[in-house]
Amino acid sequence: MIPFQNTEVAAVFNGFPNSARKGLLHLRELIFLSAARDPEIAPISEELRWGQPAYLCKTGSSLRLGIPQTGGFALYVHCQTTLIRDFTELFPFDFSIEGNRAIHFQSVSDLDDEKITFLINAALRYRL
Repeated sequence: MIPFQNTEVAAVFNGFPNSARKGLLHLRELIFLSAARDPEIAPISEELRWGQPAYLCKTGSSLRLGIPQTGGFALYVHCQTTLIRDFTELFPFDFSIEGNRAIHFQSVSDLDDEKITFLINAALRYRL
């Protein structure tokens, strides 16, 4: 597991229900691995935004992790980007989408690392 950069973020992860924590930690790891594999992506900072773990870099749009009101867990993108629209054009029936801002998951088995990494990379490179 990639060590936490921020103790407040670590505390939020510790407060997540066990059923969601595993999936959210997996998404977190995909974010850091995606950034590490691409030399054009600026370093990522891990912070809290709106009480949720947020991943920010100068080359891209922010990503957030959290628990939607409907349960499960979610990967959020900035709602004024085209990231979700573009992603659903490629994978129209593969994921549960919330408007132009999030992908919802009910369990870790819902995660398709290759497809989710595609979205993460697009977000981290959004300004390039």
